[in-house]
Amino acid sequence: MITLERRYSSGQIQHDWQRSWVCQKLYFKLAAQALQLHTGVLQGREAVVAIAKALEEGSRAIMCASTGNTSASAAAFGAYSGLPALVIIPRGEVAMGKLAQAMAYGAKIIMVNGNFDTAFQLVRTFTSKHEVTLVNSVNPYRLEGQKTAAFEIVDTLEDAPDYLFIPVGNAGNITAYWRGFKEYHELGRSKTLPKMMGFQAEGAAPIVRGEPVANPQTIASAIRIGNPASWKGALDARDSSGGTIDMVSDDEILEAYRLLASHEGIFCEPASAASFAGLVKLHKQGLDLSEKRVVCIFTGSGLKDPDLAVSSVTPHTVVVEPTLEAVEAVALS
Repeated sequence: MITLERRYSSGQIQHDWQRSWVCQKLYFKLAAQALQLHTGVLQGREAVVAIAKALEEGSRAIMCASTGNTSASAAAFGAYSGLPALVIIPRGEVAMGKLAQAMAYGAKIIMVNGNFDTAFQLVRTFTSKHEVTLVNSVNPYRLEGQKTAAFEIVDTLEDAPDYLFIPVGNAGNITAYWRGFKEYHELGRSKTLPKMMGFQAEGAAPIVRGEPVANPQTIASAIRIGNPASWKGALDARDSSGGTIDMVSDDEILEAYRLLASHEGIFCEPASAASFAGLVKLHKQGLDLSEKRVVCIFTGSGLKDPDLAVSSVTPHTVVVEPTLEAVEAVALS
């Protein structure tokens, strides 16, 4: 049986690449497959809390800026709750799989020229003037929902991992996970705290570079953000945990993306693969994980960006005549 928290150790299925690993306890948390199964992204758990509070406070609508995933979750739970969803997205920058979801859920999509940061600033300004609730990660209730993912990890492993590898875009993820781990630790539910290992895309790495990126560029559209809203929270998670925030190139992301799909049967979106790409990078640089428990967070399904899958892998499709001989010739070659 395959559980939500996919675990691989040296005593289980091994491929050639796995034999080179000194990490004996590597776990993959498919964060997009739990509460938020029907949206395919981790933002589902936080959208539930943020929208519930919006209803409680009498909001007339919800609004977000998005690279795609937040819009899908906000629109889904907005539809369920009867709250109109307004979404501002950067024109031409959102994968069709994500945009299609928000459209299907009935959200009003507003495309603007510019990037995510442009869209986000417009949302902040609009919601400050109108009775509309902002549901991006600056909404404190979103982080309250998202931190529960850290609770799940501790409950599953019966303690916190030694290292947690996670993609960093708008930085709400790493901020919320760290909050969750700290709260569980304070309650005595875990004995230890993990080192938080965040990874941005090289072309969209403002935290790593120490300044906003005016024109972020990466194939990992979900983390294509030049000025993260939760920047300070990410720094606190890094510094308080003794972890790091680093960057990985698009080539490293694609390598991890293909490796996860072809060797582990995990089809995640490119931004999700940044966490594993970071693990691979640090392992190559000599990070000793021989006795450590490591968790990689995958934040979104590969179905969110299917065009990349088609364009970045070697196709295995062959057209033949409908005869057994033709099928055998291909299948047995």
